[in-house]
Amino acid sequence: MDKNTSKPFINKATALAKAQNYCAYQERSHWEVKTMLFELGVYASEVDEIVCELITDNFLNEERFALAYVSGKFNIKNWGKIKIKQGLRLKNVSEPLIKKALNSLSDAEYFEKIKSVILKKRQTINENEPRKAKYKLYQYALSRGFESDLISYILNNSDLNKM
Repeated sequence: MDKNTSKPFINKATALAKAQNYCAYQERSHWEVKTMLFELGVYASEVDEIVCELITDNFLNEERFALAYVSGKFNIKNWGKIKIKQGLRLKNVSEPLIKKALNSLSDAEYFEKIKSVILKKRQTINENEPRKAKYKLYQYALSRGFESDLISYILNNSDLNKM
């Protein structure tokens, strides 16, 4: 079998039905839908038409996607704003929509999430020296996408050694 053979092209109606099912399953970005259509073998000239029809029928909404992405990654994955922003950029979401979606998180809730992530991690660290423990917690919280100034504030203003 020849490895250079491309996928057969499918017709517009079939591609639209598959795209509708794809978008109905969960919120998708425009970029994800376009990528899926190209992988199906849809003609490039028809991809934009299908995307426009999905937007018209409210299967596809970039703002709704950004808000759902932020909510899911924050509440379920315990990600910080930096990591969420990076993920949205990888999905080719526009900067104004990223800002709007990130602003949907309340500051108090965000601060409490950082504290809970740090406290939960503190229970798993077996480090007697407070400086090393703080460093490990700081690095962990950074890897979760939280801002360094907020992490430092929490680490310096709470007693994590009593846990």
